[in-house]
Amino acid sequence: MATRPFTAGARTSQELLDVTFIDHMIPAATAGTYTIGVEHILKEGVSPIDGSDPLPHPPEHSVEKEFEIRAPQFMLDGATVQAVYPPRGADGDFRLALPHITLTREYLPWEREPKWTQPHARALLDEEPSAERRAPWLALLLFRAGELPDDPEGLALTTERTVRELCAEDDEKVLGPALCGLDEPALAGNCRTIDVPAAVFKAVLPSTDECHYLAHVRDVAEPKLLADGEVLTKGTFSVVTGNRFPRGEGGHAVHLVSLEGFDQHLEGELPSEVAHVRLVSLWSWSFRNDPSAAFDAAGILTSLVEPGTTDAENLALRLPRPVNAPGAPSTEEAHALERLHLGYVPVPHRPLTGEHTYAWYRGPFTPLTAQDVPDLDTSSAHTTADFALVYDQTYGVFDVSYAAAWTLGRAVALADPSYGAEVTRARRELANSAVRMMAVANDPVRSSAGALSADGNRPGLSALARLAAHRGGRTLVDALGAPQLPQEAVPRPVPLARLSRADARAALDEDSPSATLLEVASHRAGTLTDRLTELRTLRSVPFSYLVPDFRMLPEESLRLFRVDPVWMDALLAGARDVAVHTSLDLRCDRSLRAATRSGIRTGYPAAGLLMRSALVPAWPDMVIVGKKGTRELTEIRRALPASDILLCLFDDVPDHVLIREPSEGIHFGVDADRDRDGVIALRQLKADQDPPLGATLPGQYFPPGADTVFYTYLRPPQEEGGEGDVLRLQGDDGLIRQLAQAHSLSDLHPAQLAVQLVNAPLEQRLVPGQGS
Repeated sequence: MATRPFTAGARTSQELLDVTFIDHMIPAATAGTYTIGVEHILKEGVSPIDGSDPLPHPPEHSVEKEFEIRAPQFMLDGATVQAVYPPRGADGDFRLALPHITLTREYLPWEREPKWTQPHARALLDEEPSAERRAPWLALLLFRAGELPDDPEGLALTTERTVRELCAEDDEKVLGPALCGLDEPALAGNCRTIDVPAAVFKAVLPSTDECHYLAHVRDVAEPKLLADGEVLTKGTFSVVTGNRFPRGEGGHAVHLVSLEGFDQHLEGELPSEVAHVRLVSLWSWSFRNDPSAAFDAAGILTSLVEPGTTDAENLALRLPRPVNAPGAPSTEEAHALERLHLGYVPVPHRPLTGEHTYAWYRGPFTPLTAQDVPDLDTSSAHTTADFALVYDQTYGVFDVSYAAAWTLGRAVALADPSYGAEVTRARRELANSAVRMMAVANDPVRSSAGALSADGNRPGLSALARLAAHRGGRTLVDALGAPQLPQEAVPRPVPLARLSRADARAALDEDSPSATLLEVASHRAGTLTDRLTELRTLRSVPFSYLVPDFRMLPEESLRLFRVDPVWMDALLAGARDVAVHTSLDLRCDRSLRAATRSGIRTGYPAAGLLMRSALVPAWPDMVIVGKKGTRELTEIRRALPASDILLCLFDDVPDHVLIREPSEGIHFGVDADRDRDGVIALRQLKADQDPPLGATLPGQYFPPGADTVFYTYLRPPQEEGGEGDVLRLQGDDGLIRQLAQAHSLSDLHPAQLAVQLVNAPLEQRLVPGQGS
């Protein structure tokens, strides 16, 4: 039976997992031998429900039957273990993590009892043990290198012994489990064991009440592959968590041990003569803790957004103001500084006149909202970039931003052979169709018969077929049999004037020819539209065009920007204007533009974020969320222009941006805020609240003030002057009671503690104009 489910409502952390945490799943009967008895009592007369008494000595018949419920006891099948953390053989900084093991059998931690109560058999009808404080028979113990005499390097080595040797009944210096009722085959079976020094055993062993909190059940509704390789498979699993942090440097061994038969010693009380406690190790692995490998992600992320806490303009994508800029600049100097403020950079330029000078260039990413350029016409096709040059007559300097965008779009398009061939083919088909329609429009006889179809033929039926329709054939026969009119009575044909070439071309603007050209263009628009749509997201655009000077994005920096739609228009125009050679191509370009919808500003990114930092390779799945009001913006594109540079584009300008550490799986331990390591980021424990159940409560950490879990809630170290690393969960001043009070509760359940100990992701919030 499952008790106290705690549903984290698909919000245990930012990865939106659909996970339910359950306190425990207690089987109806634990492992052991049981007796079931059935009695049949015969009573006199009618049914005893009438109140009649049975006979003084009624004949009785009873049957008893023994049966056994089996469960793993001395060994675990490898298929029982779903995942472990820290990973086997890992080498890194795990000082804030509590090891845990995920098991595929959801009942396994409660299928046995720590207390051995059955010398022979138990009655099935005995009162079931209370499920309220039911401790598991398993515990996850962490040992440093050198603590176990048979494993000095902390490699999770074990010694294979028989179960009889495990019990160590003949060695008063070794305390084994008090297991009774085992038959000879069971005692002769093998198991993996460890001998734990008595002092270490007392220091690291969780008490019975603490064991109750260190095991829970996880029900996963949606499978998901996480960054550390643990697959959250759909199903129900049990989880056992350790109570010790790997704070020391070097190797560490983790053992899943059985506490069965140690019920007299679970509070750490051992006979004085005992030197070692012998435990069966059901599963073990090792890892190495290396504090020098610590990656100060919190400090790096804080430093990235720190400039924006005083002024959001500090995060704008522009060149910094020169350190030698004059305090009272001249008119020309003020103009140059203003250009830098607007996101421009000076670039070498050589105009047609041949002299060497400079020009201003700004890519699509701007620190301020870019204004439209009235004189820049991208609504029609061009054959050179001169139309996009902007000339400042006051200072005699060119702005080559849009000309460079048009040239780049053309170069990107021509670099794709398939696109160049397709757009050339489309323009030739359009031109051929236009020539045929112009020829028809210039022929008085043919044009009087109506419009042409896309293939240059008359639409509908042939002349004879139209004549034969509606009994027209009989009319023709009658007319041929009638006497001919005299020559002078036949009306003379009226000569039709031919159109000029200009008028014939103008005829293409009529509804029917325009529809025909659009039909031809639409036939070829599919692949062209896909390529232009891809270019809208700035794919294939060299990074130097986006950020023309790396001083705009120095190392360990974060920059926010808006996207200039005019620059995007020029880029797409350059790609679209490929293969425009004649004035007829120019006329037909309208149809191709309409078919590809390339003149409409749909799908343009509106804003974005650039990050250059060591966080980029460290967090390849970094979570970046842009919001406008309550709406989460669509991330149009995310790219890595370099190993340490991240580009993220949004479909609108966000009001605020959240940057979060990516999920690395459901790990347990403590967190770090800006100033201290060893705190717990509190999570929502109430349903139907904001934030939702299981989500982190923004800015709320435990313990409050300057204290940490390491300073306040650890057991005293084993050696004087040593470093504590074992959690102190119980007691009025223990972690459980104090953490519950932080949520205005009197106690926590195992599932609630598990949710609180899920490592919270680091997060920074950027609010333009309000700091971060």
